[in-house]
Amino acid sequence: MKKIVITGAAGFLGSHLAQELIDRGNKVIGIDNFSTGHEENVMELLRHENYTFLKFDVTDPMVLELDELFAIEEIFHLASPASPKFYQEAPFETIAANTIGTKNMLDLAYREKASFLYTSTSEAYGDPEIHPQPETYRGNVNTWGPRACYDESKRLGEVYCYEYFQRYQIQAKVVRLFNTYSAGLRNDDGRVISNFVTQAISGEDITVYGDGSQTRSFCYVDDMVSALLLTMKSEQATGQIINLGNPTEYTILEVANLVKRLNSSNSKITFLPLPCDDPKVRRPMIDKAKRLIKWEPKTSLEEGLQKTIASYTEKRMEVQEKVVQS
Repeated sequence: MKKIVITGAAGFLGSHLAQELIDRGNKVIGIDNFSTGHEENVMELLRHENYTFLKFDVTDPMVLELDELFAIEEIFHLASPASPKFYQEAPFETIAANTIGTKNMLDLAYREKASFLYTSTSEAYGDPEIHPQPETYRGNVNTWGPRACYDESKRLGEVYCYEYFQRYQIQAKVVRLFNTYSAGLRNDDGRVISNFVTQAISGEDITVYGDGSQTRSFCYVDDMVSALLLTMKSEQATGQIINLGNPTEYTILEVANLVKRLNSSNSKITFLPLPCDDPKVRRPMIDKAKRLIKWEPKTSLEEGLQKTIASYTEKRMEVQEKVVQS
């Protein structure tokens, strides 16, 4: 039984990862300050005797003094707002989580001789001029804009990982996550899938930013959790940056129409101005993931959306039933 730390444990990806690690017989210590995470995700996990939750901010240096964080073997550092809506509302907290928080977790890894995995982002590529994006591409980024607090702090987090790997031989691994989704996404987080599904189920207009020709690649959470576990396990991944995502590319308008069809929705598709610095294209090259961790995604967008729509619909019905009963 390994003792494993997950920061950002109340987020949808962190909570799915924790559940899988527990199911595999590990002891998990979850850390989250609930800035964007769901308390209900933690409540589900607390039913397991091998799960411990700590409400704490990873940017606080006292995190290193927590009794529960001694004798650990692995650290998955996921803590950070990830939706543009949330990180633009909390830019300084986002910067701190990806820089100070990353340094604190690397110091913990150094002290405990633990393996360390840092979840960076495809946003490190900015609005890319090379498509699809390989890990060797250095990006087309803007340091003077509303997305920079996330993009640039994630990039600096990668630098911390590089320095700790080079200077202190920390077993650090960096993954750049492309769009990930599931039913666990907050329906108010402003991201494409959660927006479209929530609007379609509610019969509201489906709002597309720009003309919908911009592209994205969407990876279902089960596939992403599998990739994170394989990366942590792989010795070849140490000291590497690896793209993780689904290489199948869709226009945003195609996704909107697919959600409408799968939900049998009468929602109209409406168009709003494209946000500042919104990338026009986004698709990962995953040759490195195939080679180093023997991974590629298995879930199609249609299959993942069907699961997501079913779960959102069920939750909506439960809320409506509670309102009627009250």
